[in-house]
Amino acid sequence: MYTDRDIAALARLIDKARRAVVFTGAGISTESGIPDFRSPGGIWTQMAPIYFDEFLASETARRETWRRRFAMEDKFGGAEPNRGHRAVDALVRRGKVGAVITQNIDGLHQASGIPPEKIIELHGNTTYATCLDCGERYEIADLRTAFERDGDVPPCDKCLGHIKTATVSFGQAMPVLAMHRAEQETLAADLCIVLGSSLVVYPAAGFPEIAKRNGAALAIVNREPTGLDRIADLVIHEGIGDTLGAAVGVN
Repeated sequence: MYTDRDIAALARLIDKARRAVVFTGAGISTESGIPDFRSPGGIWTQMAPIYFDEFLASETARRETWRRRFAMEDKFGGAEPNRGHRAVDALVRRGKVGAVITQNIDGLHQASGIPPEKIIELHGNTTYATCLDCGERYEIADLRTAFERDGDVPPCDKCLGHIKTATVSFGQAMPVLAMHRAEQETLAADLCIVLGSSLVVYPAAGFPEIAKRNGAALAIVNREPTGLDRIADLVIHEGIGDTLGAAVGVN
């Protein structure tokens, strides 16, 4: 259980910061009922991930990718932002946080009220889809209707390219613009708050380390130890919603 001293220390770091950056991982969304795909017992230990080159090369792989996407929606589509998301939103609205860098693909930061331009999604977003060739946007509900009717998602109606959720798959290149923006925001910050990331998935997990080495204070709130605990200014191994919510004054 976190202590009043932990909460006070986190609140002091936030109060002292002029420009903070928040870095979020799966742990903030597990509190909304969305599972951590990579942890022991997670989804990727139960079924092998489909790599990007498989998706491009195989119609069967594309169908299976979409089948999994719609199955996940049935299980977790009703997830809503929790106290941790609301606390991050409050820090953005108060002008304390310049950007939220996230490894998550669930769109819950946007749903909490944070302006999209303040959110940097390193692994994309699963709440909509795009054509891999021309970038045309498609809504998941429309694609699901086609899939349930025809057993497949049709090609792009603009250029006949493959349509895929706007996520970064295994083996797919990281988004250049998002990575560049994340680096800029990290270097501009005097405080980096890590929420719910094990800090093992690189290159995304490198940003908190960059912040610390650039002179920023580093606070980590994660239920399990991380690889950067040893260099952090504050480490709290507890839930995010209760911890950050108490520090920020958000219920």
